[in-house]
Formats: sequence, structure tokens, C-alpha cells
Amino acid sequence: MEYMKVSEAAAKWGISVHRIQELCRNGRIPGAQRFGRDWMLPTTAERPMDARRKGVETLPKDPHLPMPRKSPYLHMTDLYDKPGEAEKCIEALKANPEAQLLLEAEIAYARGEIDKVYNNAKYFLHAHSGFYAIIGAGMLLARCAVWRGDLTMWDEAKRHICEAPCTQETDPAILSLAIASVDSSVYLSRDFPDWFVRGCFDPLPPDAHPAAKVYYVQYLYMAAYAVASKQFDMEGIQGLALMRMIPNTIEPMISQAVVDKTIVPEINLRLLCAVAYHNTGDDKHAIEHIDRAIALALPDRLYGLLAEHWRRLERLMEERLMAVDETAARRVKALYKESVLGWSRLSGIVRKRNIAVNLTVREREVAKLVSFGFSTKEVAKTLYIAEATVKQTVLKVMQKTGVNKRTDFSSIL
Repeated sequence: MEYMKVSEAAAKWGISVHRIQELCRNGRIPGAQRFGRDWMLPTTAERPMDARRKGVETLPKDPHLPMPRKSPYLHMTDLYDKPGEAEKCIEALKANPEAQLLLEAEIAYARGEIDKVYNNAKYFLHAHSGFYAIIGAGMLLARCAVWRGDLTMWDEAKRHICEAPCTQETDPAILSLAIASVDSSVYLSRDFPDWFVRGCFDPLPPDAHPAAKVYYVQYLYMAAYAVASKQFDMEGIQGLALMRMIPNTIEPMISQAVVDKTIVPEINLRLLCAVAYHNTGDDKHAIEHIDRAIALALPDRLYGLLAEHWRRLERLMEERLMAVDETAARRVKALYKESVLGWSRLSGIVRKRNIAVNLTVREREVAKLVSFGFSTKEVAKTLYIAEATVKQTVLKVMQKTGVNKRTDFSSIL
């Protein structure tokens, strides 16, 4: 890690050396190290509070200051309700600095600004924050761990979430959902509570429902993918049958997100719906949702959200983004390449798999369909390529991954 002097930080942030030294002594700057009488700060360190807060440089001492919504997922509530106005929504929370900082960190994550997210998350976890802020920060730290492929950080994030002080009746359900959402980011489904698996959100406060819908659809997708790739047997359901039913569940949720003006849930739901359509060969409807998600994401540069779904929509996502904004397309692709290595490493560790990161887009598409049980002829028809090309691609996948059987392709994806 690279460091800068206090004087350099003072010039960078426009505040006094004395003030920065005080912030360091109070633990306000994550990563700050003392060498003798001098402090050294990480070059990636952020000023604890920026100018928008009009000089308010400390969070409230009362850790129970109510959040403006009963949810640790502020960016998924109607607080952020209009594309292109993320900064205005953050500014509107200036009377509640803790909520403002949390929303700012969540928007930073949606943009793919992981260093900023990490600094803010670590601050919350060491500042005696309230329940929702701790849960939100723990989830953000877990997302940073996924991007960096850091198992230690991932475990630390889950520990912080589990240690959050539950005082309200709905707090345990929020905590359980947070752990489930962290697991789902690496395709684990072992810790989902029973009420959540049934699709019942009654234990949660209503403000948390928009986020719960996103994580529930993620859970359904994992189940559908496991059934399709024969990793899980569900009585009476085989192949892509469950995958084909997922859009019927998501479409009403999308409509509700539009009515509720919850931008981030709508983007995620549309992209998850697009993935389900794409996996079942319906690219027409997949493209409709991708285009709408892009239109919602670009005004506030929410490139991180698009990058999260790139792996499952590679060809379609790149084509649709390039059609409207080549610069954004290159940025999202770069974020994807940055994040996929960490995701593959961490997901592989926790799921005990060797996930392939060296496959081309075409090789991954073929491998996915093969894992769904498609024959060579069916793969060729679906991807509009020759059967000989499919056979060649299957051999390349085997050579690159060391997998010897087509039935084991699901273990590398």
C-alpha cells in the first residue's frame, strides 16, 4: 500500500495539518499509520466528510439516530428515485450524516468505486454506528471482498454482520437477509432462512422489501441454474423448466419497482430477468430489459451494477452498451475484468471449485449450454454455429480447464 504525508493530505483535502492529525488520533482515517511523531495516510484515503456536509465532520454520537428508512439498503429504497440525481439524493440527507455516508458508499459501490467503498465500510464498522449502518457496512465490505477475492475480508464482513446489536423485532430478519445476500454474491444458498425461501417477506420492515426481492430472485436463479445443470434435483422439474418460469415471477416485481421509483432494484431485476430470458433462448425480451437497465444506469454512471451482470450476459451486454455509449461500454468491461478474477477466486474457494477464468465468451456460452444438458446439435442451433465448431469448442474447454467429461462442465462455471 502506498502512503502520503499529512502535509500532502492537507493540500489534497484543503484542511489543516492539525485537523488531519486529530482525525488520525481519533481513528477517523482508515489505514492511517503512526511512525514516531508523524502520521502516514494511504494514498487512497478519503476525507471523512466532504464539502457537501458544510463543515459537519463528525457523525452523531447517538448510535440509535433513526435511518430515514428502516433498511440498511438505502440505495434500494425510494430515497434514490430518479436516474441522474444520485448526488442530489445524497445531498438531501445532509441532516442525517450517518445515512448520508451510507448512501454515498452504496452509490459508490454501484459505480464500481471499490477503494472508496472499502474506506467508508471500515469507518462504519469502527465508529460505533447504529444497527442499519453496521449491517450496510458489513455487506459493502463483503462486496469489496468479492471484488478482491479476499476470503479473510469476506469472513470479517460476515462476522461484523452477525455481531450487529439487534434491538428491534425485525432486526434478526434483517441480519439473516444480509448474510443470505452476502452468500448469494458467490452463489451459496446454504444460509437462506426458511421464510425467505418461501418468498415471504413479512418478518422484514416494508422499507427492506425492494432489496429482498432482488435477493430472492437471485436465490431463484441459483436454484434454476442448479436444476438445469443437474447439480440439484427438484421433484417434477428438469432442465430449463424452472428457468423459463423465473421471468413470470420477476416481471411483476419490475412493474412494482417502476411504480415505487426504486432505481437500483429495477436495474437488478431487469438484468436478472434478462439473464433468465437469455438462458432460455429468448434474446428478444432479454434485450428489452438490458436496454432499459442501461438507460437507468448510465445517467449516474452505475457501471458497477452493469459489471456484476456482465459475466452472464457478456455478448448481449457488450453489444447493447456499445450501441449507446462506447466509453461506458469500455469502462464496464474493464470493471468486469477487474472484478471477475476476485469473484472466481473467492467463489471457487467457498464452493470448493476451480472456476475457469481463461475461457473466451464463445467457450463459456458453449460450456454453459453443455452443462444444461444440450446436445451438440442443440448448442449449434441455439448459438447459430456449426456442429463442428461446437465440438471444437468443447475440446478447447476441456484442454483449458482439465475437465474430462461434458457432465462436469457446471463445476467450472
